Amino acid sequence: MLYLDNSATTPVHPEVKEAMLPYLLEQFGNPSSKYYDYATTAKDAVANARQAVANLLHCKTDEVIFTSGSTESNNFIIKGITDQRKDLGKHIITTATEHPSVLETCKYLQTIGFELTILPVNINGRVSVEQVRAAIRPDTILLTIQWGNNELGTLNPIAEIAELCEEQNVFLHSDATQVIGKIEFSLEDMPGLQAISISAHKYFGPKGVGVAYLKQDAYNLYPDITPLFHGGGQEYGLRSGTLAVHNIVGMGVASKIAATKLKHNIEQLTLLEKRLVELLQQQFGSNIKFNQPSTNKIPGIVSVQFIGLNNEILVKKLAPIIAVSTGSACSSAKPSHVLAAIGLSLNEVRQTIRFSLSPYIELEELNIFKEL
Repeated sequence: MLYLDNSATTPVHPEVKEAMLPYLLEQFGNPSSKYYDYATTAKDAVANARQAVANLLHCKTDEVIFTSGSTESNNFIIKGITDQRKDLGKHIITTATEHPSVLETCKYLQTIGFELTILPVNINGRVSVEQVRAAIRPDTILLTIQWGNNELGTLNPIAEIAELCEEQNVFLHSDATQVIGKIEFSLEDMPGLQAISISAHKYFGPKGVGVAYLKQDAYNLYPDITPLFHGGGQEYGLRSGTLAVHNIVGMGVASKIAATKLKHNIEQLTLLEKRLVELLQQQFGSNIKFNQPSTNKIPGIVSVQFIGLNNEILVKKLAPIIAVSTGSACSSAKPSHVLAAIGLSLNEVRQTIRFSLSPYIELEELNIFKEL
């Protein structure tokens, strides 16, 4: 079977698996313990992984906070920042195409007294800097906007929005889950971007581990933020709970690989996407319509309407040979709010399939589409 649902999750890289195994078996120490070898080995392993993630993101090691994944990171940052800043204002800005872990968190905050502005997107699923500027108010305390969309691949102008937020003194958080290992960036070059969320399993690491990046100021201080979990004070007092060393080690190795292969992976994903689009056009012609933008996008994500066909039935028919999805894995039982936000009708949404590629796919493997 050809696996083309890499925006939902990716297989664990063999090097990641091999690095994790010792920490599941013989190296089982708790990094918060002291003095004996099991503990110091675990502590060193976590430190090495933290450095690898920092190298990938181009940030300081102390700005890397390990979590269970992007859903937790999004909740931690959004709830934690708004709780600390509620005396300065209660206005939050987000967009219509965010992941549910952002949208639902913001909607929850609405129920306890915060005001929420949800920015509409254009037909490509993108917001503009001008939209953001117009939405910012004196009482705006948080802007949370995804870097790249999981269904369309659309990239938002995060660098420009970061400049605006720095100018306006608005805290900017971005869900960067889908862009890791697929675009080039440096957090050092974006001082206005104060927090991001990422998950290891989106770039060939294990499930159950992610990072909340929190930018420190010139005095190496974190922004005022209320922890989501209280307890033993791990992760600089920001995320209590015994660290899952095996998963963190896996994320570290996945981050090293992503950093080393970044340029190659971008080129390969771009090549694969171009070929997939060509094959779909050859096989289906005017019976399909592409939803994703042609520029300013994550390489490797292709969203296609199969006109007159139900996407769930099509996914099931393809299942023996190709693994694809109808949209976000986190809300696949519901019609896509992302596709609705770009103006698609319910019927068009129910005709859409998302293909998400992997840089480890060989070009020849896509020839399976000639048999459809």
